[in-house]
Amino acid sequence: MKCKYCGCIDSKVIDSRTNEDYTSVRRRRECTQCGKRFTTFEEYETIPVLVIKSTGERQPFDREKIRKGIIKACEKRPVTFAQIEEMVANIEREIYNCLEPEINSKKIGELVMEQIKVVDEVAYIRFASVYRQFKDVSNFIDLLNDFKNDIEKSEKNAKK
Repeated sequence: MKCKYCGCIDSKVIDSRTNEDYTSVRRRRECTQCGKRFTTFEEYETIPVLVIKSTGERQPFDREKIRKGIIKACEKRPVTFAQIEEMVANIEREIYNCLEPEINSKKIGELVMEQIKVVDEVAYIRFASVYRQFKDVSNFIDLLNDFKNDIEKSEKNAKK
């Protein structure tokens, strides 16, 4: 790391600390030539991801939109903010782990539904009803029946 005082490219690390969410590292350095100290920050380099909307429009991925949608679905439900943050982090991690520069908004919606389904059944139904844009009650009943079948299957597997 180049010293900002004398330009020497040799320095030693005195202290390293990660931030609270472990996404960056703060390093205290000392120049081996002039002895002055300075601070550097290291962060993960992320590949920008574009979201392909149903209209074909492309937008930068925004984790805030996911958080807001989950918060709305979990309104007045016993879901903690920590659980919401964990869901958002899991979804974001999965999106970036696919290493694709573009992702379909439908795929993001499915990822959100998978996360909510595990945390709160009512929030899942709320989110699914908005996300899938039900046209009538029969669509809603189909979703409930599918959800009920999934629960029964998981209960049978748990008993084995």
